[in-house]
Amino acid sequence: MSGLDSRIAAIGIDIGKNAFHVVGQDGRGALVLRQKWSRGQVEARLANLPPCLIGMEACVGAHHLSRKLQVLGHDARLMPAKYVRPYSKGQKNDFRDAEAIAEAVQRPTMKFVATKTAEQLDLQALHRVRERLVGQRTGIINQIRAFLLERGIAVRQGLRFLRAELPTVATRSDALSPRMLRLIEDLADDWRRLDARIEAISGEIEELARKDQACERLMTVPGIGPIISRAMVAAIGTGDAFSKGRDFGAWLGLVPKQISTGDRTILGPISKRGNRYLRALFVQAAWVVLVKLGKKWERYGLRSWIEAAKKRLHRNVLAIALANKLARIAWAVLHRGRAFECAKTDVMAPRSA
Repeated sequence: MSGLDSRIAAIGIDIGKNAFHVVGQDGRGALVLRQKWSRGQVEARLANLPPCLIGMEACVGAHHLSRKLQVLGHDARLMPAKYVRPYSKGQKNDFRDAEAIAEAVQRPTMKFVATKTAEQLDLQALHRVRERLVGQRTGIINQIRAFLLERGIAVRQGLRFLRAELPTVATRSDALSPRMLRLIEDLADDWRRLDARIEAISGEIEELARKDQACERLMTVPGIGPIISRAMVAAIGTGDAFSKGRDFGAWLGLVPKQISTGDRTILGPISKRGNRYLRALFVQAAWVVLVKLGKKWERYGLRSWIEAAKKRLHRNVLAIALANKLARIAWAVLHRGRAFECAKTDVMAPRSA
């Protein structure tokens, strides 16, 4: 590779578990490197190259490798896989994928993914484990409800109502067989263990949030607590990857999906792109503002906007619109390093001549 050092301008790496397919292009876009490396060879070989532009798809292990390459002096950039796909030519194979990455990373209009730090990945792991545990708990609760309903026992919707009903169910030997009573008791034990694990992880996340200044500022936004603030910091850091709050809302998938053609603007349901977990948290925050903070709308400067939107939007659509608004406010708070402030203006003040 020593003779190719000066000719390589951009490199595309198709990341695998053990094999990495590498394609290098010169300043004119011609292929000057096409090799397959093992995982242990990547850093050693790229360390001998002069600094160049290196592109990779944002996938498992990409953030770790990106940090390693940046330490070596390379300009390592990550891209969403869906933005790389249009540059692939012919049938799919690993070398063509690497070539498409090398071409895509040189596009001036390409949108890149910010490289996450090790701390961000640790926080993201906490949230993913918590999300999995919550999903398992929901599955257990639904299974208990289904078993009871099959025996003619209907429990009111809501987690706390089922928890209060379980001690009574254990005495219903007339409606439930001994085997079913044992199964429900085992499921209730699993539920309690999951509750304990979820509470422990949530407590750890809340403790970390209270020690972080960025999270403290985010928690001044209505509806945003420790879980959402820490998940947002873990996902986007300081928000430098977005130029404005509108871009962050679009990345979350909280904007209408646009299918416009022939000067016709067609807006459908929300696009549901980006971080599904963070989008769900912001929607929950919007419902908290609508349901539980109704008396505090004026305090946060949201009363006039919400009351006007309620007249023309269904309540579910209103929740999505409010989630988008909260996401844009949260990005501004995070990016500008200032706590949320409601600046009230006197609309009735006379205008100056």
